[in-house]
Amino acid sequence: MNIESNTFQSSRLRPSIFWPVVMIVVGVLALWLPIASSFGVTRLLGWLMLIDGVFQLIHAFRSEGVGHVMWKVLVAVVFIIAGIYLLTHTFVGMAVLTLALAIFFLVEGLVDVFSYFATRTAGASFWILVNGIVSIILAAMIWRHWPTGSMWVLGVLVGIGLLMTGTSRLMMALAVRTYMKQSDRETGGDLRAA
Repeated sequence: MNIESNTFQSSRLRPSIFWPVVMIVVGVLALWLPIASSFGVTRLLGWLMLIDGVFQLIHAFRSEGVGHVMWKVLVAVVFIIAGIYLLTHTFVGMAVLTLALAIFFLVEGLVDVFSYFATRTAGASFWILVNGIVSIILAAMIWRHWPTGSMWVLGVLVGIGLLMTGTSRLMMALAVRTYMKQSDRETGGDLRAA
């Protein structure tokens, strides 16, 4: 009975490779259709901001404690207006999001470069510098092609992100499955010998 429950538990805990494969496929599609992907990311963000704004508005009147109700209502209204704007002016929203992404990469890169000079005595700090330089180069590339590059930048970056995340999750899932099969064989062999 114990062997059956262990087998059932290990099969239930075995990681799925379905979702990593889906992420890889969607990442490849996003890279193949970057304009459609950028459009979809902007629309999705618009819907998320609109829905979040509505929930924040509801929460503003139902909550007590931290913050004044007017401040919570103001934040909710800003989210709702931003969400509606992204949904109704998708192409302008893409340009704004791309510019925000360039600013984010620039700030992240500068922080990493400054962090490198602050901690360069540590052995792994070289990779902080590399990450900072790559982020600054990405920011410069996005800025150089802005606003015309806004049509494809978001889609390409989302595609790369999904592809890399899916690949890493797939590799981890396959490694865990291999380890679990090996562990099951070793455990099964020990139990049979006893």
